[in-house]
Amino acid sequence: MKHDLRIFLLLWLKKTPNNVLLQKVKNHLEMVLSTVQSKNKQLEEDLKRAFNELQNKMLQLKIYKEELLNALGEFLAEHFPLPENGGSAKKKGSSEEPSVELITLHEILEMLINKLMSTPHEPYVKINDSFWPPYIELLLRHGIALRHPEDTKRMRLEAFHM
Repeated sequence: MKHDLRIFLLLWLKKTPNNVLLQKVKNHLEMVLSTVQSKNKQLEEDLKRAFNELQNKMLQLKIYKEELLNALGEFLAEHFPLPENGGSAKKKGSSEEPSVELITLHEILEMLINKLMSTPHEPYVKINDSFWPPYIELLLRHGIALRHPEDTKRMRLEAFHM
């Protein structure tokens, strides 16, 4: 196509006087420029529209995420409360005061999710005395979390998306 256009222009140049030729080329180039500018303006408008749509969808997703997290929190608070003894852990057979304040299942899940999202290459959380053992067992038995293959004091959230 470029070759045909060159031949056409060369033949046309030979037949047309210079000032008429320059005026026609100028008119043609102005028309091409106008077309390109119009197309560019349309593309910018389309881009802005698409960007606004994506922003709205992101906002809707954030609202939906908050609703899901609130529903999860309410469900966990209702169905998985801390033990009745004030939410603190005692060593077996010990009559002394509890040493560590237990954390809720919701807090454990939040830690696991945050760790997975912040460092996906190292998603393991260290299990300490503030984790109530029945909650750990619940997460492990139901495949929600997995223990580290070499360190039983660490666990991570199961990768559900894979």
